[in-house]
Amino acid sequence: MSNDVVKAVSSSARKFKNLRWYILILFLIGVTVNYITRNSLGILASELISDLKMTTEQYSYVVASFQLAYTIFQPLCGWFIDVIGLKIGFAICAVIWSVACMLHAGAGNWIQLAILRFIMGGSEAGATPANAKVIAEWFPKKERPVAAGWAGVGFSIGAMLAPPIIVIFHVALGWKGAFIVSGALALVWVLLWWKFYHNPDKHPNLSVEEHQYIEQDQEPVQEKLSFFKSIKILSKERKFYGICIPAFLAEPAWAVFSFWVPLYLAREMGMELKQIALFAWLPFLAADLGSIASGYLTKLYIKFFGFTRINSVIASSVTGAFLMLSLALIAVTKDPYVVILLISIGGFGHQVISCMLSALVVDCFDKGQVATMNGLRGSSAWIASFLFSLIIGAFSETIGFNPLFVAMGFFDLIGAIFLITLVGERRKKASALNNQ
Repeated sequence: MSNDVVKAVSSSARKFKNLRWYILILFLIGVTVNYITRNSLGILASELISDLKMTTEQYSYVVASFQLAYTIFQPLCGWFIDVIGLKIGFAICAVIWSVACMLHAGAGNWIQLAILRFIMGGSEAGATPANAKVIAEWFPKKERPVAAGWAGVGFSIGAMLAPPIIVIFHVALGWKGAFIVSGALALVWVLLWWKFYHNPDKHPNLSVEEHQYIEQDQEPVQEKLSFFKSIKILSKERKFYGICIPAFLAEPAWAVFSFWVPLYLAREMGMELKQIALFAWLPFLAADLGSIASGYLTKLYIKFFGFTRINSVIASSVTGAFLMLSLALIAVTKDPYVVILLISIGGFGHQVISCMLSALVVDCFDKGQVATMNGLRGSSAWIASFLFSLIIGAFSETIGFNPLFVAMGFFDLIGAIFLITLVGERRKKASALNNQ
């Protein structure tokens, strides 16, 4: 867009300083609501199993239907958002998951619930690719690692806030009312998104100066491609594997934090439910802090070691991988509070890795394909999450959790090798500091 057109658009509306960060906050609220609706099932699980007369096996199918859809649809949602645009594409996804969540209240058996969870998982899969898209569209390259770190907060803070919010809805309205209100909450966010989100080229509240700042190093958007052609092009890039393999190796830890830690604390550490409720949220708080810290770590690597922007992001991710060794130490401690501390360190490290992998997607791939690529990264992660959950279910009764924690402690260091080998830049650029 020419400067004359930008000035014409911007002259008719009030301007906000640093609007890009307000846009990111708007997106973070949407991701937080996404997690509240997503986690409502697990929080209400015991009552649902009783009222709908489900077996534990049937409930596992309901859970798996969401995971399967989320895995399959991340690249599809990413491609959809790349083609149709972030505003419309993400709004459509949000409307679908909102309505699906509300319809949970009408489910009469586990099959109906599984179908609704599949629809919900497929539409909520848009959050991960949308994350990369909003960063690519609204931030210059030098700010993207920090923006990616803050963007990651929405994913973990949603998991942290979901239990108290859903419980409040449940106490007031029962489990059916909890689903309806949480779905309605998501619809309210859709209205806010539709009213206040616009692309930088069209936003009436974006100043000329900030628009030029955002566009200073943006690449031209390539032609819009079909889904399979886009996948074919991306899969030929070595960086595709350098990002997706570490994502695959990183995600089992997050699956354990989300689905298995309370059971581990009860079964292996002998903690009561009240104790678990008091401390089980700490890994997610640590994950929030890791998200925020990850981008600022890149600045330190640039300042003190002269790394290029890409290598600084990789170095931040590798730092997170070393922190994940804390999980291996769980095998040699019997103190439940030390265990929670070690898991929290792992939560911090995991989010550093996750946010920096997202930042690399934005930095290494064309802006017209970042949502598709981040969807593929997310699918790689969720495949691992799904498989590792099955492994835990099959072997935790016989070998216990400790060998699994040791494995998780080293997975990310293996992923770091792929990241350095396939994505790392081999030479430091003399202009690196000036470009930051």
